[in-house]
Amino acid sequence: MSTRTYRLEDPDLLRRLMQRTGDGRAVSIRGLAKAADVHHSTIGHLLTGQQETASEDLAQAIADRVGVDLAILWIQDGRTARSLRRLVMTA
Repeated sequence: MSTRTYRLEDPDLLRRLMQRTGDGRAVSIRGLAKAADVHHSTIGHLLTGQQETASEDLAQAIADRVGVDLAILWIQDGRTARSLRRLVMTA
């Protein structure tokens, strides 16, 4: 089990990807939660912004289910990620 955490870059992007996953079919909050082996409230909290980070395992499971690479939805949380966000915000 990984100890890295990842920050969801854009909850709206996740919501759009859930409407049309890599296999062309929609996945519900409960369906995504089942695929990621978490309670459906965890997915709900990610979508509303109440929860911004996830373990690497959860982030990967979500990316796998919607059919995208991890880096499309998530950025590794930590000093490097915060520094990059600061650079983008000041540019």
